[in-house]
Amino acid sequence: MNSKASVPMSSVKFLLKAVEAKGHCIPTLLESLEIDPSYIDKNDTFPAYEYGMLYQKIMWLEQDESFAMLSGGKMPNGTFRMMCLCIIHAQSLAKALYRCSDFFDVCRSSTIKPVLIKKGRYALVTFAPVDLVDEDVAADIMANEPIEKIRTSMSIWHHFISWLIGRRLALKAAYFTANRPTDVDYYKTLFQSEVRFSQHANALVFPASYLDMPIVQTEDTLRGFLKTAPYQLLVMVENDNSLKSQVMALIGKDFSRELPSAEEVSSTLNMSVSTLRRRLSDESTSYQQIKDECRKEAAITYMNAPRLSINDIASLMGFDEPSAFFRSFKKWTGMTPGEYRKSEQYVRFEKSLKDRKTR
Repeated sequence: MNSKASVPMSSVKFLLKAVEAKGHCIPTLLESLEIDPSYIDKNDTFPAYEYGMLYQKIMWLEQDESFAMLSGGKMPNGTFRMMCLCIIHAQSLAKALYRCSDFFDVCRSSTIKPVLIKKGRYALVTFAPVDLVDEDVAADIMANEPIEKIRTSMSIWHHFISWLIGRRLALKAAYFTANRPTDVDYYKTLFQSEVRFSQHANALVFPASYLDMPIVQTEDTLRGFLKTAPYQLLVMVENDNSLKSQVMALIGKDFSRELPSAEEVSSTLNMSVSTLRRRLSDESTSYQQIKDECRKEAAITYMNAPRLSINDIASLMGFDEPSAFFRSFKKWTGMTPGEYRKSEQYVRFEKSLKDRKTR
């Protein structure tokens, strides 16, 4: 799988430590997913799709969709789907986020909920106790959670909001109550914004204008999204500060909707279209090349997941007809999807997963 779609190995180790504390056998868990423990010890990054599958497996084992995230309780499997169904028909992002908080109050499987606060030109999503929960108890939960759990929770909410509106939510800043960690650069890459520590609250800060944006997802796109969750909520871009990486972050990993135009991307980056094109040319690329690269990478990522049918992948990639996906995939790779899954490249990928057991 392409290494660009990756998570730092520290995130994998944190997740495994959390599940081990619950009494699960880590070697058995990794073997069930054909992951060799030595691979984790010898590498700095981990394929994002496999991380998503690992996370999905752990959620199933624990029967908790909020596992290793900020919640203060258990969210039974299926809770996330029902929350999405409750908010996906809202007329704007603001209304969807308000409904989300209401859902947590009614569901009460968690003691912590996301909260939307609007302050003039900016808005923020932070966390607060659900109704009828003692605020001191909730404050203690928040204060004692490791920063990795806070970071994962905020990143997932950031990507989920981006998925709802069909474009990356460009943050002004990400606030953390914890002290400054040693891997600050990773935080900056993950959130693509200013990052502040030792703050009064954990929060995502963004222009309030996003709150008026419509929810572009539907029950049909939700079905495809859930088949790969939490992959799309975990994946990160290349770990560098190039303009290409910033553009890739804005394009995101959700191809079930229309991708942003060069004009929209340049506006978000506070530059003219001509400046965007010139600077990308200086990096020996173009906006169209980046879009094609992102789409090709996503298609191959999904093709490398045997559990997804080609029709599933066509839907996830935003094609109304599988035949259109067939033509595009052949243009990107020189093979049809069926030919790819019979190719040496795909066989090598499957073999690489199995070989991890003997490394």
